[in-house]
Amino acid sequence: MKIFLKLFVIALLASFQVHSAEFYVSSKGLDDNPGTRSQPFATLKRARQAAEKVFQENRDENCTVWLAGGKYEIREPLTFEASGMKNQKGVLAFKAIPGEHPLISGGFEITGWHKQSDGTWRAKLPNVFKKEPAPRELFVGNQRGIRARFPNEGYLRVKQAGADRRTHFFFAEGDFPIPEKTSGTELVFLHDWSITRIPVKEINPAENKLTAVDSVGNKSLAFFNIDNWEPNPRYFLENAREFLDADYEWFYDSKGGEIYLILPEAVHPEEMEIVVPVSEGLIILEGEANNLVKNIRFEEIAFKHCAWQIPEKGYCGIQACHFDPIRERGNWVAVPAAVKAEWAENCVLARCSFGNLGGSGVWLGTGCRRCTISDSEFTDISGNGIMIGEGQGREVNGDTWWKTAPEQVALGNTVEGSTVTECGKQLFGAVGIWCGLTAETTIRNNNIFGLPYSGISIGWMWNPTPTPCRENVIEGNHIHHIMQVLSDGGGIYMLGLQPGSKILNNHIHDVSVNAGRAESNGMFLDEGTTDVVVANNLIYNIAKSPLRFHRATINLVKGNYLFCTDDNPPIRYNSTKEEDIKKVDNHIYSEQDQGFEEALREAVETWNEKH
Repeated sequence: MKIFLKLFVIALLASFQVHSAEFYVSSKGLDDNPGTRSQPFATLKRARQAAEKVFQENRDENCTVWLAGGKYEIREPLTFEASGMKNQKGVLAFKAIPGEHPLISGGFEITGWHKQSDGTWRAKLPNVFKKEPAPRELFVGNQRGIRARFPNEGYLRVKQAGADRRTHFFFAEGDFPIPEKTSGTELVFLHDWSITRIPVKEINPAENKLTAVDSVGNKSLAFFNIDNWEPNPRYFLENAREFLDADYEWFYDSKGGEIYLILPEAVHPEEMEIVVPVSEGLIILEGEANNLVKNIRFEEIAFKHCAWQIPEKGYCGIQACHFDPIRERGNWVAVPAAVKAEWAENCVLARCSFGNLGGSGVWLGTGCRRCTISDSEFTDISGNGIMIGEGQGREVNGDTWWKTAPEQVALGNTVEGSTVTECGKQLFGAVGIWCGLTAETTIRNNNIFGLPYSGISIGWMWNPTPTPCRENVIEGNHIHHIMQVLSDGGGIYMLGLQPGSKILNNHIHDVSVNAGRAESNGMFLDEGTTDVVVANNLIYNIAKSPLRFHRATINLVKGNYLFCTDDNPPIRYNSTKEEDIKKVDNHIYSEQDQGFEEALREAVETWNEKH
């Protein structure tokens, strides 16, 4: 009887154990293989199909797909849909085989280079590009090529805006070489906190007049007039044969379907991997409001070479890589990401790397819940590094979602322990980590640096109107050397009513460039910021004030270390009642104070010891 009971208990326990299936993928495998270690699949798509079959047979089972080292090229995103996963409860994990380094690439390697008499290299694009738009990015090894530009460094200045202050302007004679053909030439125009990239329609050398194919700057917002912020704003030009004159610059001739490239004398292109992105997106997790994609993990995998094309009549950035694709009307949309999730739950990106990307990096969008990005690296990205949540525009039942379906807010997502740098390589208004209308989001212990605009941006309502945005925490991040191109931002940029939100223990420094009309700050707490605790942060070496409030209401500023230049106050109040900002036990130092350097050194050492 005892033996029978013992066997019964063992069998019962076994019935509750979660079984695990395993598949292997190698770039040297075959999709006709069974997916074992000795006979691996060749593609991620085949591995996904095998995993879907596992969950169709037993939704509680776990499944691990092991990736061998090597490059896995894709021409379109690998998509995981809720319908295919059949409401699985088990975990589907894509992992690198220990010690190996798999790469998922959406690019195409360019070969067949020929050296021209002028020293440039020329290659014909393969047939795969005949159906694709003109390439916007080219990578030589891990280095981003420079789309031929003038000037090579710095900027030109508008001499005078045209009569409509929108479609054209005048330049000084001799400012730049006049392209023989303007087809394909692009104007890159800098506003205070965003940019416009727009095709050039005509350059008239007789009048020194440049005309774009449409409006420079968003049409619906009057303050995007060419000369609104500065009478002589900055710009430069890209993608003309006449601008090709420096190492690693390249030019695409659309008529001939050819790329021209300059390399250092000792570098031969056939000895380098030269890649042009093709796939618009790499991974898509696509659930539904009542049928979430769940429990999908990617670990120790590199993601590279994702393409994104600007709209035909140009990209007019509004803020944080959001723009209006229908120029006269319509909701703002955001530059898409290489890895995009919607209606996903408990999904994880851990110890991964994201780089050499057009568009943005990763986006945990509509309806994402309790997803995590951890210990990962984001570098060399055209747009935003990481995005959480969404803006205001989506509609549910005939009105904006945050009014009619606030329970659909992105909830409980986390970004921690990651490095975010060199974002905004094409779209300078990008931020390292952007969060829209989100709830219970945690951004913790990240290293964010080397950016043209803000480090972290959270909130997406320019007044204290109640939304689902609440209880977000930005804690322990090291944010430095940002705001290097644009202005009117900061290490942390916040706006809107976010009850219960906290900005704690962050280390922000070297916001040293203030290029436009508006200020660059350590933190910029913008319109509607309400019910936020700003505590125990360390801020120094800032071009303007360490903290700035603009049209904010009641907030608490407590226990912060604020180091100021002599001509800037520690906190600036723009259209904000100073008495509404409660200040408790803050430590304020000005450069003229005795012991300034010693106090700063001790504060930095203390922060480093704690983090």
